[in-house]
Amino acid sequence: MFVNTATRYSVHALPEDVADYVREHARDPVWGHGTVTEPATGFGPCRLCLRTFRQGEQRTLFTHDTYAGAAEFPQPGPVYIHSADCGRYAEDGFPPELAPLDLTFEAVAAGPRVTALERATGADADAVLTRLLEPAAVEYVNVRNTGAGCFVARVERAVG
Repeated sequence: MFVNTATRYSVHALPEDVADYVREHARDPVWGHGTVTEPATGFGPCRLCLRTFRQGEQRTLFTHDTYAGAAEFPQPGPVYIHSADCGRYAEDGFPPELAPLDLTFEAVAAGPRVTALERATGADADAVLTRLLEPAAVEYVNVRNTGAGCFVARVERAVG
Protein backbone atom coordinates (compact mmCIF):
# COMPACT_ATOMS: atom_id res chain seq x y z
CA MET A 1 0.00 0.00 0.00
CA PHE A 2 1.22 3.52 -0.82
CA VAL A 3 0.00 6.69 0.91
CA ASN A 4 0.29 9.94 -1.03
CA THR A 5 0.44 12.67 1.64
CA ALA A 6 -0.21 15.51 -0.81
CA THR A 7 -3.45 14.09 -2.19
CA ARG A 8 -4.21 11.84 0.77
CA TYR A 9 -4.89 8.56 -0.97
CA SER A 10 -3.49 5.06 -0.79
CA VAL A 11 -3.00 2.62 -3.67
CA HIS A 12 -3.96 -0.99 -2.91
CA ALA A 13 -2.63 -3.70 -5.18
CA LEU A 14 -4.00 -7.24 -5.13
CA PRO A 15 -3.49 -8.78 -1.67
CA GLU A 16 -0.37 -10.96 -1.43
CA ASP A 17 -2.32 -13.86 0.08
CA VAL A 18 -4.52 -13.98 -3.05
CA ALA A 19 -1.47 -14.09 -5.35
CA ASP A 20 0.17 -16.74 -3.15
CA TYR A 21 -2.96 -18.90 -3.26
CA VAL A 22 -3.26 -18.58 -7.04
CA ARG A 23 0.39 -19.52 -7.57
CA GLU A 24 0.22 -22.47 -5.16
CA HIS A 25 -3.16 -23.95 -6.22
CA ALA A 26 -3.39 -22.87 -9.90
CA ARG A 27 -6.94 -21.64 -9.33
CA ASP A 28 -8.66 -18.57 -7.96
CA PRO A 29 -9.55 -18.64 -4.24
CA VAL A 30 -13.25 -17.69 -4.62
CA TRP A 31 -14.77 -19.68 -7.49
CA GLY A 32 -12.04 -22.26 -8.03
CA HIS A 33 -11.59 -21.48 -11.73
CA GLY A 34 -8.32 -22.79 -13.11
CA THR A 35 -5.52 -20.41 -14.03
CA VAL A 36 -3.67 -20.03 -17.30
CA THR A 37 0.09 -19.43 -17.26
CA GLU A 38 1.80 -18.30 -20.44
CA PRO A 39 4.44 -15.88 -21.74
CA ALA A 40 3.27 -12.27 -21.84
CA THR A 41 2.33 -11.02 -25.29
CA GLY A 42 1.23 -7.61 -24.01
CA PHE A 43 2.36 -5.10 -21.45
CA GLY A 44 0.18 -5.98 -18.43
CA PRO A 45 0.29 -4.79 -15.65
CA CYS A 46 0.77 -7.31 -12.86
CA ARG A 47 -1.96 -6.68 -10.26
CA LEU A 48 0.41 -7.43 -7.40
CA CYS A 49 3.58 -5.40 -8.10
CA LEU A 50 1.79 -3.00 -10.50
CA ARG A 51 4.66 -3.18 -12.99
CA THR A 52 3.98 -3.80 -16.66
CA PHE A 53 4.92 -7.16 -18.15
CA ARG A 54 7.86 -7.55 -20.47
CA GLN A 55 7.24 -9.60 -23.63
CA GLY A 56 7.91 -13.28 -22.92
CA GLU A 57 7.79 -12.91 -19.12
CA GLN A 58 5.64 -15.65 -17.51
CA ARG A 59 2.29 -14.40 -16.27
CA THR A 60 -0.74 -16.12 -14.73
CA LEU A 61 -4.32 -15.24 -15.63
CA PHE A 62 -7.11 -15.83 -13.11
CA THR A 63 -10.54 -14.57 -12.01
CA HIS A 64 -10.58 -11.86 -9.34
CA ASP A 65 -13.49 -10.13 -7.58
CA THR A 66 -12.83 -6.39 -7.83
CA TYR A 67 -15.33 -5.73 -5.00
CA ALA A 68 -13.69 -8.29 -2.66
CA GLY A 69 -13.83 -7.06 0.91
CA ALA A 70 -15.73 -3.92 -0.09
CA ALA A 71 -19.17 -5.03 -1.26
CA GLU A 72 -21.63 -7.90 -0.94
CA PHE A 73 -22.08 -8.38 -4.67
CA PRO A 74 -19.12 -9.80 -6.62
CA GLN A 75 -17.69 -8.30 -9.79
CA PRO A 76 -15.47 -11.04 -11.20
CA GLY A 77 -13.07 -10.38 -14.00
CA PRO A 78 -9.75 -11.53 -15.47
CA VAL A 79 -6.45 -10.27 -14.03
CA TYR A 80 -2.78 -11.17 -14.46
CA ILE A 81 0.06 -11.55 -11.98
CA HIS A 82 3.67 -12.53 -12.50
CA SER A 83 3.98 -16.32 -12.30
CA ALA A 84 7.01 -15.95 -10.00
CA ASP A 85 6.93 -13.98 -6.75
CA CYS A 86 7.28 -10.27 -7.43
CA GLY A 87 6.25 -8.55 -4.17
CA ARG A 88 3.27 -6.30 -3.57
CA TYR A 89 3.40 -2.64 -4.63
CA ALA A 90 4.44 -0.52 -1.64
CA GLU A 91 6.21 2.51 -3.10
CA ASP A 92 5.56 6.25 -2.96
CA GLY A 93 3.47 7.81 -5.70
CA PHE A 94 1.08 6.38 -8.23
CA PRO A 95 2.81 3.36 -9.81
CA PRO A 96 5.24 4.90 -12.33
CA GLU A 97 4.93 2.06 -14.84
CA LEU A 98 1.21 2.83 -15.12
CA ALA A 99 1.88 6.44 -16.22
CA PRO A 100 1.78 5.79 -20.00
CA LEU A 101 -1.29 3.51 -19.85
CA ASP A 102 -4.82 4.52 -20.73
CA LEU A 103 -6.78 3.98 -17.52
CA THR A 104 -10.37 4.30 -16.38
CA PHE A 105 -10.97 5.59 -12.86
CA GLU A 106 -14.32 4.56 -11.30
CA ALA A 107 -15.49 6.42 -8.20
CA VAL A 108 -17.47 3.88 -6.15
CA ALA A 109 -20.00 4.72 -3.42
CA ALA A 110 -21.92 2.39 -1.11
CA GLY A 111 -24.08 -0.14 -2.83
CA PRO A 112 -21.73 -0.48 -4.68
CA ARG A 113 -22.53 2.07 -7.32
CA VAL A 114 -20.25 3.94 -9.67
CA THR A 115 -20.84 7.67 -9.17
CA ALA A 116 -18.26 9.01 -11.61
CA LEU A 117 -16.05 7.63 -14.30
CA GLU A 118 -13.04 9.34 -15.83
CA ARG A 119 -10.59 8.17 -18.48
CA ALA A 120 -7.03 9.47 -18.45
CA THR A 121 -3.47 8.25 -18.65
CA GLY A 122 -1.75 7.14 -15.48
CA ALA A 123 0.36 10.31 -15.74
CA ASP A 124 -2.76 12.28 -14.75
CA ALA A 125 -3.68 9.97 -11.85
CA ASP A 126 -2.97 12.43 -9.01
CA ALA A 127 -5.34 15.07 -10.35
CA VAL A 128 -8.04 12.55 -11.31
CA LEU A 129 -7.91 10.73 -7.97
CA THR A 130 -8.00 13.97 -6.00
CA ARG A 131 -11.14 15.01 -7.89
CA LEU A 132 -12.89 11.64 -7.67
CA LEU A 133 -12.18 11.10 -3.96
CA GLU A 134 -13.40 14.58 -2.97
CA PRO A 135 -17.13 13.75 -2.55
CA ALA A 136 -17.79 12.22 0.88
CA ALA A 137 -20.05 9.54 -0.65
CA VAL A 138 -17.17 8.04 -2.63
CA GLU A 139 -15.65 5.12 -0.70
CA TYR A 140 -12.88 4.21 -3.15
CA VAL A 141 -11.80 4.37 -6.78
CA ASN A 142 -11.25 1.29 -8.90
CA VAL A 143 -8.57 1.73 -11.52
CA ARG A 144 -9.12 -0.26 -14.73
CA ASN A 145 -7.25 -0.79 -17.97
CA THR A 146 -9.30 1.23 -20.47
CA GLY A 147 -8.61 -1.02 -23.46
CA ALA A 148 -9.37 -4.33 -21.76
CA GLY A 149 -11.71 -3.08 -19.02
CA CYS A 150 -10.02 -5.23 -16.39
CA PHE A 151 -9.24 -4.24 -12.81
CA VAL A 152 -5.76 -2.87 -12.00
CA ALA A 153 -5.89 -1.55 -8.40
CA ARG A 154 -8.10 0.07 -5.76
CA VAL A 155 -7.43 3.56 -4.42
CA GLU A 156 -8.82 4.78 -1.08
CA ARG A 157 -8.56 7.91 1.00
CA ALA A 158 -5.61 7.72 3.35
CA VAL A 159 -6.47 7.10 6.99
CA GLY A 160 -5.60 9.92 9.36
